[in-house]
Formats: sequence, structure tokens, C-alpha cells
Amino acid sequence: MVATESILNYLQVSKVQNPVYQSNHLFYISDETDLPQIWKYDEEANHSSKWLETNDRIQFFKKVPRSESFILGMDVEGNERQQLYYVDEHKEIERLTKQDDALYVFGGSSPDGKAIAYASNERNAYYYDLYMMDLESKVATRVYEGDGTYRVLGWHPSNEKLVVQEVFTNLYNNVGLLDLHTGEVDWWFEDKAISSYDTPIFSQTGEDLYLLTNHQHEFITVAKFNLHSRQLTFLIEEDWDIENLVVDEKKEWFAYTVNEGGIDRGKVYHLATGETRSFDLGIGTISGMSWSSDSKTIAIVFNGPTRTSDLYKWSIENGQLERLYCTSVDPNFEKSLVEPEIYTIESFDGLRVPSFLYKPKELKEDAPLAFWVHGGPEGQTKAEYHPVIQSLTALGYVVCAPNVRGSKGYGKTYIHLDDVRKRMDSVQDLIEIANALKKESFVDESKVAVIGRSYGGFMVLAAITHYPDVFTGAIDLVGISSFRTFLENTGPWRRKLRESEYGTIEEDGVFFDEIDPIHHTEKITAPLLVSHGANDPRVPIGETEQMITELRARNHPVEYIRFEDEGHGIVKIQNQVTAYTAMAEFLEKLYR
Repeated sequence: MVATESILNYLQVSKVQNPVYQSNHLFYISDETDLPQIWKYDEEANHSSKWLETNDRIQFFKKVPRSESFILGMDVEGNERQQLYYVDEHKEIERLTKQDDALYVFGGSSPDGKAIAYASNERNAYYYDLYMMDLESKVATRVYEGDGTYRVLGWHPSNEKLVVQEVFTNLYNNVGLLDLHTGEVDWWFEDKAISSYDTPIFSQTGEDLYLLTNHQHEFITVAKFNLHSRQLTFLIEEDWDIENLVVDEKKEWFAYTVNEGGIDRGKVYHLATGETRSFDLGIGTISGMSWSSDSKTIAIVFNGPTRTSDLYKWSIENGQLERLYCTSVDPNFEKSLVEPEIYTIESFDGLRVPSFLYKPKELKEDAPLAFWVHGGPEGQTKAEYHPVIQSLTALGYVVCAPNVRGSKGYGKTYIHLDDVRKRMDSVQDLIEIANALKKESFVDESKVAVIGRSYGGFMVLAAITHYPDVFTGAIDLVGISSFRTFLENTGPWRRKLRESEYGTIEEDGVFFDEIDPIHHTEKITAPLLVSHGANDPRVPIGETEQMITELRARNHPVEYIRFEDEGHGIVKIQNQVTAYTAMAEFLEKLYR
């Protein structure tokens, strides 16, 4: 059996996110003491301490201009019904939004620091309207209403207009300018089905807007949009997606990342001269950046397979990179971690499909093989620290984390190759990778397991029902067992956005019934471990429990872990210990 202590070594690695420079102080979110809370790094003392503690996880926080205050978001036990809170300079917390069953999506503070804007479905669960709230009176006003999904992306420098977004799918949208006096939106683009526009940043004058977009491009670029001429000019183009665009307070420099097949490279770009500089932290990902007030330093969250999530500082003046060690990780522990290699196959139709392949440091012949399949489906497995993957390699497993067709990061064409009726092509990619790895001398072809979360859980269930001879063990975490029942029961605010990817019950219901794992349980031969959170608003727990009912009715070996205080992910450390220990023990019982 696997000792809980061995799993704890990998789980007790705290994560850092959301760095924010406020005056001369550096704040960030960390789960160092279980729930994600706000911490403060003292640069002079080289020491971090918890700055704010709450009863629930903090999902984000943003500074309010011209003040020492913050806006933060929290939900309750993973239910994702995020509420907004105001935190003043004395760390007093005031709840701003009042409807418990509604969701609130923050859209930024006005440049003068007097108001905030946000989107919410409080009027109708199916739609998101736009609101503005005065921070002195705490009175909210609905400024835009419509039967769609709308977002606030930012404020115009005049404090009188908002950059707003109409969301059509998880991938595509339109943006425009909402006049707060008239309530009218000037929508800027017409190709509503094929482009995304995000992360708007105004020039000092407010005449130009910089943004991330794949308008008429395969990959995401940095572009400039002139509000008067309505001309879009592409400033920075790479052969991969550009992400994480941030600007310094003087609006002289951009910092951004390039997602090179799941490995992030950092760069800065000088707006006046076009000069570009790079900051390469190695194999890993950059998930957040913040400029210091003097525009000389960037705080960076870096997370690599062999360097766990932490804060770094990069000097734009001398290029010096410094790790701040805001987490309690043991350097000797990091030395034991495994860095992946890229493993690429040609799938059934000739498409090249990449994976990250992790091998144990002491690789033996006939090692067991485990797959980790990401969710989304428009997600992407990236080169970063993953407790499950690293704990399994320490136990002697080879672990493959594929980015099958439909994954983001490889261009517009690749991400659409699994849409609707092409759903099972992505499952076949998984099968092709498994069959290729089974031929490797270091893999025991009789000991191959598949693990997946959310949409990855569907991939697990689809693989063991439609290809029952490939995998000999399976772990499904908050997975979809039927697209029909999923679309019927998921949060109403999500259904329309998911239909663009999966299809509709009206048009594709017969297809759903053909592929849904719930209708093929009699084909399953692999033992199964399943876990789900009772508060999951994305993939309702019924998706798991109908599968459990079917399997138990025919006495198929299945283990089930239900968390009453979790949602679509496992946030609490003790619950992670329970789940991940059970996963390791489940596999060890099968393969040792």
C-alpha cells in the first residue's frame, strides 16, 4: 500500500498565483496554509507572510487605482458562484454583491478608482448583464442588458466608457465600447464566429487599444486597434499563441509570454521602438506577471516540472532573474522531480499529436504506464509541476500527458478538429498514443491505466467503453458520462457556450446516445475509480452517480469517492490527500 506520507510530499507543495505590485509592496495568492489566501512579500526582509485570511478560497484580487484597496472574489466550497468583496487599507472586508445563487465576473476598476464594473447573471441565470458600482455608496447600476453572455474587459481612460465583450463560444467573441451615458455599444468587428479579442490595454490618450487577438490569424497575436479609423494593425506575431499581456504604469513596455507547445517563453516589447528582449526561465509555464511602479521589475509566477510554483523577479535594466522562494519547498525535493520529453506520434489520419512523456529516474523494463488526460476539451497540458504525475513517476510509472486534437495552443485548425461529430477522433488519438507506447521496450503493455479530469474524465470513460482492450485500469475525476444529461443539467449560464463545442440535444442527440459512455457500460473490462464533488456546477455530480449505479448493478469493480465540500476541483489539502492516496493505491493494487 502507498503511505499517505509519500503522497503528502507531493501535495504539500504550495502554489502561487496572481502577483500584484501595490505601491512598493508585492502581494500574491498562495495556498501555503491550505485555502488560497493573500500573502505579502517583504523585499527588504526577504520574507513572506499571510496578509489576509478568509473562510473561503480567494479566486482573484485586483488593486483599486489611486488607493491602497483591493477587490477580491470568493466562492463557497467550490460552488463557483463567485461574489465580489472590497478590502480597504485596514484589511476590513465588505461584501459588494448580494445574490448568493448568482455569479459575478469582475471587469476592472475605473482609472479614477471611484467605481468598478462587472458582469452577472443575477437577472436571469442564462444571461450575463453588465453593471457598474460606485465604491463610495456601494450602489450598483445595470448599464447593459441582453439575452447573451457579456463581459467587461476594461475601462476607457475617460472613466465614461467600458470595453465590453459578447461571448459566443469559449473560443470566439466580439468586443466594443459601451458608452455609460447612452447605454449604447459600438461593436468593432463583424467576424463573430472565427476570432477572439481579449486583454485590452488603452494607450495614454485613449485613441488606440492594444489587445490579444487571432483575427485573421492561426495563432494569437498582439494588435493595435485605432478607435477613430477602426483599423487593426498587428504589432507582434509569433508562430505560437501569445498570452499574458501586461503593460507597465508608464505604458512604455509590454510583457507577454509565448506558448511554445506547452512551454512558456517570456518577452518584453518597447512600444516606441519595437525593441524586444527575452527572459527565459527554462522548461515551465508563466501564469501571471505584474510590473513594479517604477517599471524596472516584473514579478513572475513560474511553474516548472522540476521547479514548483514560485515568484521570480526579472530586472529589465540588467536582465537579472531572482527566485523569491515564497513557498516552503525543499530544494532537495525539487532535485527528485522528473522533467518530461516531447513524444509525438502520427495519428490514424496522419495528424501529428504531441504529448509530454515522464519517465522515472530509475526506469526499469516493463514499467506500468499511466495517462493523464486534460480537460476542456480546449485545455492544454503544459510543462509544469503536477503532484499526481510526479508521485506516479516516483512509484516507477511512465506517465504520458497528451494534447490530443482539440487542445489549445496549436492553432485554430487544431483546436476545431474534435468539434461535435468529430468528438471520437480525439479519443482515437488517445488510443493511437497508447498503442504506440505499448510497443516501447520500457512499457508493460498489460499495465496501462488512463486518468482524466472533467472532459478528460469523458475521455477516460469513452476509451474504456469504445476501446475496452486498450486500458487495464481507469480513474475518472468529475467526468462526463453522457453529453445529453450533461447539457440538461449543467449550469444554465454554461449550456449555450458548451453546445458550440459538443453540439445540441435537438440536432445531435442521436449522436450523443451513440457515443455516450453511459450507454456502453457493459463493454467495460477495466476496474474503475471515480471521484466527484457534490457542489460541482460545471459537470453535475449526477454524471458520476448514474455511471456508478450502472456499474454496481452488474457488479463491476468500481470505487467511488464523493466530496461533500468540493466542486469541480479538489481544493482542500486533506481532500487532495484522500483522493490522490486512493488513486495511487488503486493503481498499485492493480499493477504490483
